[in-house]
Amino acid sequence: MSRGLFASLRGLLNTAIGLLATRLELLATEFEEEKLRLLGLVGYGAAAMLLLGTGMVFLALFLTVLFWESNRLLVLGIFTAVFLVSGGIALFMAWRCAQAQERLFSSSLAELAEDRAALAGLKDRASR
Repeated sequence: MSRGLFASLRGLLNTAIGLLATRLELLATEFEEEKLRLLGLVGYGAAAMLLLGTGMVFLALFLTVLFWESNRLLVLGIFTAVFLVSGGIALFMAWRCAQAQERLFSSSLAELAEDRAALAGLKDRASR
């Protein structure tokens, strides 16, 4: 009987270690995916901001030179307002994106909650 008990405990321990290893692999995979997503977001965002900003400055210079004789102050004022409003909108959108971030490791946490519920169910059955 003691052999059966030790074999059962060994099997339970082996299963628990396997479960823990699977959860750690899932956690590592999620961490790697999040890191790649953030690097892509930062890289593309920086490139877009640099290129769009440069384009807007050249557009402002072009139109200012085009209307130099008649309405240069009006054109400069309009572009100043456009840049400030666009910057404010971009800042607001960045703040909104930062607030709506998905919880880190949500899949791992959900799997662990399922494991806990399954273990609680086994415990309830064993106590009956």
